[in-house]
Amino acid sequence: MHSASPSLALRSYSQEVASHSHDYHQLVLPVDGELCLSVEHSEGAVTAQQAAIIPAGADHGFYAPVANRFLVADVPTEMAPLLERLPVFVQLDAALSHYIQFLFQQLHGLDNRAAGSIEQQMLGLLLQLLQQRYQPAIQRKQDRRIELLQAYLDAYIDRPVTLPQMANVVHLSVRQLNALFQQQLGMSPQQYLLQLRMQRARQLLETTTLQVQAVADQVGYTNLAAFSDRFRRHFGQSPRYYRQSTKQHC
Repeated sequence: MHSASPSLALRSYSQEVASHSHDYHQLVLPVDGELCLSVEHSEGAVTAQQAAIIPAGADHGFYAPVANRFLVADVPTEMAPLLERLPVFVQLDAALSHYIQFLFQQLHGLDNRAAGSIEQQMLGLLLQLLQQRYQPAIQRKQDRRIELLQAYLDAYIDRPVTLPQMANVVHLSVRQLNALFQQQLGMSPQQYLLQLRMQRARQLLETTTLQVQAVADQVGYTNLAAFSDRFRRHFGQSPRYYRQSTKQHC
């Protein structure tokens, strides 16, 4: 789907796992309920305290464990090119939370004839608030050592990797690595590796006919039960059921 112009809509999501990508940025803003999201190597949930920023071209999967409503903004890349440099999951302060509720209330009262221009104005202010709030994250460049470790983990995703081994790769202590990773990516190295493995497993289940045990082996799990349990906790479905559900929707 291509978005030629920005749009803002109220949407609800089902409990079924779905995944796709699109050529525009997307903001998912909470109104009611919860939406579980995996975006490339990041995994989390849109809740009352947290929104999501999905960059253009990013593969993402999602499902909703409870009844829900969200404001979803489709944003052309040329309108807000810096969005892709923000974290996927952003904490909402009081000002942003209040503005999201204001947007929700305004959408209900809009006349269709005036909706387009007013939506663009409201969305423009929202983007301005986000970029002002997270300007330090936009300006901060990723540390070369983090990039090196990401490349290492991607290359050795099928092997056991301990935290001391990760620290040794980039010549840091475990404490220094944890602090740097948290500062740069907002998660621990172990969380990053878990998300990397789960996203690779999801991709293999969707695009290959490998047996589930073979998929587990390729993402560093020799124990099938442990892999299945971790996948279920991450995506809400077992690997076999996830594969069946994605084939049915092809």
